[in-house]
Amino acid sequence: QVQLVESGGGSVETGGTLRLSCAGSVYTDSTYCLGWFRQTPGKERERVATIHSEGTTVYADSVKGRFIISQDHIKNTVYLQMNSLKPEDTAMYYCAARRFFCHMQPTEYSYWGQGTQVTVSS
Repeated sequence: QVQLVESGGGSVETGGTLRLSCAGSVYTDSTYCLGWFRQTPGKERERVATIHSEGTTVYADSVKGRFIISQDHIKNTVYLQMNSLKPEDTAMYYCAARRFFCHMQPTEYSYWGQGTQVTVSS
């Protein structure tokens, strides 16, 4: 059973930084993908970034050059470093996990954390 717990959200001003963490056990018998997604009220959940257990990362165009996803295998933690934050980054952020390969659609992920709120004020 995969359990994911996010932390690190908060409120910052435009241009600020936050680092989100997602801790939890993941698959030990296969490769896997960990992803960060975000959602605002009335909108669909969207992919922010994904990282495969073998290291490949993918970012949404809206966060390229500003956000960095990384993973600490020893601590079983995936991070999302968010720099140069903008008001449009305001959302609930979720981490998710799935076996084998990464996918951009949130419906393809089997396990989810409870979410952490990020608010960026102008």
